[in-house]
Amino acid sequence: QVQLVESGGGLVQAGGSLRLSCVVSGRFFSSYGMGWFSQVSGKERELVAAISRGGINTYYIDSVKGRFTISRDNAKNTVYLQMNSLKPEDTAVYYCAATRPGVTALKIMRDEYNYWGQGTQVTVSS
Repeated sequence: QVQLVESGGGLVQAGGSLRLSCVVSGRFFSSYGMGWFSQVSGKERELVAAISRGGINTYYIDSVKGRFTISRDNAKNTVYLQMNSLKPEDTAVYYCAATRPGVTALKIMRDEYNYWGQGTQVTVSS
């Protein structure tokens, strides 16, 4: 069973920064595409950023381009989301997700992700 554990969320003032981390169990981390999703209560979970298994290709939704950076360290089984210039509208629960093993293309659809973490709350105050 693949387990994903997020950390790094918290309360920050607008304009501040946070770095989310997600550690993935098992020996096949480098074969997973990875993504970070956000969810606000009452709304659907949506993709924020994605990274291919080799880390070469990335994707961001328009609202976070230039502010957020997704990266991964395959030696540490960890994917990161560096969040800069945070805005109150970034407030959400952030989830780390992994595709099935062996996926080569960058995945941007929620149902293309098979494994999920428990989520970490990010709150940005104005």
